[in-house]
Amino acid sequence: MPHLNRLNCLSRSDPPVSSSAPAPASSRPVRVLLVEDDDLMRRSFTVALERYGYEMAAAADGLAGLELFREESFDLLILDVMLPGLDGIGLCRRVRETSLVPVLMMSARGDGLDVVAGLEAGADDYVVKPVETGVLVARIRSLLRRASYAPPAPEPGRASGDELPPAEEEVLVFGDLTIDTGGLEVSVSGSPVALTPTELKLLLEFAAHPGIVLERHTLLRNVWDYGWDGDSRVVDLCVQRLRRKLGRDRIQTVRGFGYKLRR
Repeated sequence: MPHLNRLNCLSRSDPPVSSSAPAPASSRPVRVLLVEDDDLMRRSFTVALERYGYEMAAAADGLAGLELFREESFDLLILDVMLPGLDGIGLCRRVRETSLVPVLMMSARGDGLDVVAGLEAGADDYVVKPVETGVLVARIRSLLRRASYAPPAPEPGRASGDELPPAEEEVLVFGDLTIDTGGLEVSVSGSPVALTPTELKLLLEFAAHPGIVLERHTLLRNVWDYGWDGDSRVVDLCVQRLRRKLGRDRIQTVRGFGYKLRR
């Protein structure tokens, strides 16, 4: 994955295609691994997503899903929480040992420990079952947009031979934290830090507004592409993961408002 490799990514997946529409004929289909133990639901999701142009592989339990993941390359994983053998949370943890591939969790409950545990294990987002196909596809497209994130294009009118801005303008430094916004690389005290696409997108959002408090609903809109009020727990848990990787004092909580990146 060209962009994710520049994130020091460990992902085994190939580059995902643009997710704003079903995969175009000129590009290979986006490969999705679905791990769901309910036979009817597994077949229904597989057929529905194939109609949107996704290339599907499916497994009925966590261990079979882990084996498939290790044998083949996927652009995105959809994991049910309640799975026989190895549950979805355990499977997500095993995946995160070697890969930063986007992970979408499915839970039969919209609250409780399932959602929190799945996000803490490294999932990027979650949906609650039963889920409409349109909602599921929207979540998939959002995840794939983050996974294929590219720096903004050069300003209109700038010819390829024009003088480029100094490289320093693309490198942001906050103490021992360095963010190369052009190369999409992050390091702490000179050591590379591997971030998932969602973690990187969240960090870039903070870095674009240093010292400014960003409310949770703003982050849900700008990072997770929620066009409505989503579950703020995805923000809170992703911030926690960033703190573990970057340092606990890097992102400050402003109670009652949101979070800000220390200058």
